[in-house]
Amino acid sequence: MRIESIKIKNYKAFQDIDLSNLPELAIFVGANGVGKTTLFDVFGFLSDALRNNIRQALVKRGGYKEVISRGQKGLIEIELQFRLIIANKDRLVTYRLEVGEESGKPFIQREILRYKRGAYGSPYHFLDFSKGHGYAITNEEDFDKKDEELSREEQTLGSPDILAIKGLGQFERFKAANAFRSFIENWHVSDFHIAEAKPSREAGYAEHLSQTGENLPLVAQFMFENHRKRFNTILKKMKQRVPGVSDVTAEPTVDGRIVLRFQDGSFKDPFISNYVSDGTIKMFAYLLLLHDPHPHPLLCIKEPENQLYPSLLIELLEEFRLYAQNGGQVFVSSHSPDLLNGATPDEVFWLVKDKGYSKIKRASDHNEIVALFKAGDKLGYLWKENYFIGSNPL
Repeated sequence: MRIESIKIKNYKAFQDIDLSNLPELAIFVGANGVGKTTLFDVFGFLSDALRNNIRQALVKRGGYKEVISRGQKGLIEIELQFRLIIANKDRLVTYRLEVGEESGKPFIQREILRYKRGAYGSPYHFLDFSKGHGYAITNEEDFDKKDEELSREEQTLGSPDILAIKGLGQFERFKAANAFRSFIENWHVSDFHIAEAKPSREAGYAEHLSQTGENLPLVAQFMFENHRKRFNTILKKMKQRVPGVSDVTAEPTVDGRIVLRFQDGSFKDPFISNYVSDGTIKMFAYLLLLHDPHPHPLLCIKEPENQLYPSLLIELLEEFRLYAQNGGQVFVSSHSPDLLNGATPDEVFWLVKDKGYSKIKRASDHNEIVALFKAGDKLGYLWKENYFIGSNPL
């Protein structure tokens, strides 16, 4: 599954944006305060709404009035298009969510899941809900049947702020809802914090790196014990990407904690993570994330350049690209020209402010940038020279 397009209306800085033909690896750059974090927060909002409900997802962000675009009335609207295999055919599925508020209480005005049953005709609504009431199709794989022969199951949710895909998506018979729910549940929006990743942790169990990375030692231990081949690949890449690192282990202490130890080829004794550079820890965390045995369909990585040496950014970007080529999708936000120097115009988008709202432009749509890139100029240098008009990083 891969997101092909996204439309956002009235969500914080995004009064109205429409991004189509999204690539496997997309890099979003821009000056501070133009909306890079807000773009990733849309995915976090959907994840929080699925995990809890719309009300709690809004409260986490300060409430409806803080989320809806300044000076705007009406609904918050989010629409995603993504690819999904249904009945052995590749379908372009659309998910649309409209959120409003009445008397201080948020509600879902409309929630739709639709796709075409055949090569012709309009997309068919296989899930359609409003304010807690609606229907879903239970035999959506019967593509040969007429519309009126499809089985429509009416449902009432427990509250008008609960996503229909949260409840119906638990059942296999609602195939698109089930797949989309799983898709969202497996997104990873990284907000990595070195301060949380470095300390030792109580002995425990963790298979997947958390958003902040505080369970890094536990995930390293899990990978070492259960996926040794992948762990060795990570170690090999650490040696290639970070000069001096010859070994990494997750070791138990006498008081039952787990610490990471990094072996420098120049020294006999290993260093525990508290005394290793922030960049080394961060590169190791990213490699663990990128080599997860059950990879995330979407990774959103915020400003990976923080704590990393500029020379390592091209190496890390190549790891992101390999992950995307193997079936994942990676969105990266950055304000680093060094990272951008490893990118192509098809991968790069930049954000600017226009009359108080954020707009997103695509580098490949600008002939001068494409021509200069083909002539040998790197995108990071072009960005610093303000060819990305309105988005000078300095």
